[in-house]
Amino acid sequence: MEEKNKTFHRKKTVWAFVICLAVFVALTGRLVYLMVYQSAYYTQAAEELHQRERNIKAKRGRIIDATGTVLADNRTVCNISVIHNQIKDPDKVVEILARELDLEEDYVRKRVEKYTAIEKIKSNVDKAVGDAIRAYQLDGVKVDEDYKRYYPFDSLASKVLGFTGGDNQGIVGLEVKYDEYLQGEPGTILTVTDARGVEVTKEGEDRVEPVNGDDLHISLDVNIEQYATQLANQVLAAKEAESVSILVMKPDNGEILAMVNVPEFNLNEPFTLPEGTAAEGLSGKEKQDLLNQMWRNGCINDTYEPGSIFKIITAAAGLEEGVVTMEDTFSCPGYIMVEDRKIRCHKTSGHGAETFVQATMNSCNPVFVTVGLRLGADNYYRYFNKFGLLNKTNVDLPGEAGTIMHKLENIGLVELATISFGQSFQITPIQLATTVSSLINGGNRITPHFGVETMDEEGNVTNTFEYPVTTGIVSEDTCEKLRFMLEQVVENGGGKNGYVEGFRVGGKTATSQTLPRGTGRYIASFLGFAPADDPQVLALAIVTNPQGVYYGGQVSAPVVRQLFENILPYLEKLDYNVREQQGN
Repeated sequence: MEEKNKTFHRKKTVWAFVICLAVFVALTGRLVYLMVYQSAYYTQAAEELHQRERNIKAKRGRIIDATGTVLADNRTVCNISVIHNQIKDPDKVVEILARELDLEEDYVRKRVEKYTAIEKIKSNVDKAVGDAIRAYQLDGVKVDEDYKRYYPFDSLASKVLGFTGGDNQGIVGLEVKYDEYLQGEPGTILTVTDARGVEVTKEGEDRVEPVNGDDLHISLDVNIEQYATQLANQVLAAKEAESVSILVMKPDNGEILAMVNVPEFNLNEPFTLPEGTAAEGLSGKEKQDLLNQMWRNGCINDTYEPGSIFKIITAAAGLEEGVVTMEDTFSCPGYIMVEDRKIRCHKTSGHGAETFVQATMNSCNPVFVTVGLRLGADNYYRYFNKFGLLNKTNVDLPGEAGTIMHKLENIGLVELATISFGQSFQITPIQLATTVSSLINGGNRITPHFGVETMDEEGNVTNTFEYPVTTGIVSEDTCEKLRFMLEQVVENGGGKNGYVEGFRVGGKTATSQTLPRGTGRYIASFLGFAPADDPQVLALAIVTNPQGVYYGGQVSAPVVRQLFENILPYLEKLDYNVREQQGN
């Protein structure tokens, strides 16, 4: 029995030794694996535990107009931050930062005493101030260079360009639409610290350099934009209007040369409400609503009844469908009866006998109602679709509104009649200008746009933007007839105030009421294009609620005339220069 116990204890001792040896071998193997084969991984992990990371913002790409003028640029600014564990003299840091940054000492002290890896004190600090703080060589104070968006022309094209937020991201306008091209890729600064969070100065800094954003080149021409803005402000003041919008574009390819919406706002102070706004006591939501209204781009965000300019669309559909010819004759007694509704002509005594061309020159409501009724709701609606009126234009700006049109099943004879001369529905100015462009350019539905291409810092083209074109929405024969009739409107009809000496101009006036009706508020507008036989430029001027005389032919047509008098010779010269360069 005693011998068996001894044997058992010997076996137990052997097994314990074997187990201990196995554990030792396993631990030794694991240690060798970690120290030899995984050393690089754990060395990096250890370093990362003691690394502090700070972002370096990329320089945002510029926005550059068709003439090479910079419309949106960058200024170097500084971000001031503190690292609590590295501050040796907190009272001195608080006193200097409060003085140099014009901040309350209590505000600075709370951040200096805060136990965080890094605490921002102030961003977008003027570079001269940042350099002055850096010169103090304060332990624990970091001065990192950054970029702030800067707009050299302040309010010019503000509702087109848009602006950026505190992190240089696009907020509205082209800044947000093309943000992915403009923003670039941020870099980082990595500093090594000890266990207390204090930087190990001998280790220095590791930098991952940022990749700057691409420049955006756009079709907008600063010279045309400036002159159109000047005209718009003159009309705004002279007519005490609520707003004035002027849109200038190339009808052949959709490039937008100018888009004015006055009053504009200062892009360098985009969160400052207009002078005279009672901002005291406003809630955050109320102030934001006012800012949103200030930033609205009336050419794309707002809809309105287009009035008689829409007769161009009725004429195009009627001519294309063959329900009317230029030689057809009509008789206007000053009104037309549709069911039980008397629809009046603006000339209450009537135009008498007139051809379709003369009716267009006279902007005669009864004649266009007749054309609309001849088309019928089904056919007319089919042309709305064919012309692209029921879809958005897809202009490269955010927030485009769509057409507000009756459903086909809800279009009775009265609705059909009012639609035919531009009432009882609403569209955007950009939709109206785009549709008319497509009906006079040979029948190609174009996409209105600003973006042309992007370039990197070396001037290499990185993206060329292309836009959809739908061909054949109307025949060339119909386009030619429309151009002829609209030239007669300016030569001898209601659009004579849009006539420009030495140039062939086509166009159409409109006077419409704002909704709800009966308030005495009107919208005066005029659409013109030149040359009438081969349109190279189209302009639409809209004046909302002008005081006194409010007719489009008297208020808006002179605006387009003055605009064309100035820019048509300029565009001709540009075209000549292009041909000359191509010749060389």
